[in-house]
Amino acid sequence: MHEIEPYYRWRDDYVAAEDELSPFYGTEYSEFEFDKQIYNFLLHPQWDSFGSNTLYLKVLFADYSRNYAIIEFIGEWNDAIYNDIMLLKREVIDIMVDAGITKFIIIGENVLNFHASDDCYYEEWFQEIEDGWIAGINFRQHVIDEFKANNIDYFINFDGDLNDFNWRNLKPLQVFKAVEAPLLRRLN
Repeated sequence: MHEIEPYYRWRDDYVAAEDELSPFYGTEYSEFEFDKQIYNFLLHPQWDSFGSNTLYLKVLFADYSRNYAIIEFIGEWNDAIYNDIMLLKREVIDIMVDAGITKFIIIGENVLNFHASDDCYYEEWFQEIEDGWIAGINFRQHVIDEFKANNIDYFINFDGDLNDFNWRNLKPLQVFKAVEAPLLRRLN
């Protein structure tokens, strides 16, 4: 796992550590010291910690004029034991919503498992972004099945074109438009 880096091709367009509105503003990273881990597996030092023991993320892009952010995750999303959604909501999402972000694209191809608790924080997140949405792209099918079994798909849009989306060859605005189009059709 230590070789899996957060996506870096958009660094010329956006760096969360340099964004004064980002929850990770001012973060300094080591290129040589592995300071994060999930269980016994070391993680690449470029991932950001938000308080979870098993889930890390990277804000790949935020556009405050179009009100969207693209966030990549890695690890085990564990609401049952570690209450990851509460930590995510309080330490990352609340700050981004306060800065005007209402559309969230969350990339889950490196989320290995999901363990649910209740859906209160998902519901709160969803309600706070009235005119926005949350889209999960490229999550593994068993992870999506767990989200669905716990009715969290009411708050996060999965499946369809979002489940096998080749986003790495696109620029952030292209990703946003490609995700937004089917969501607007669903919502309308």
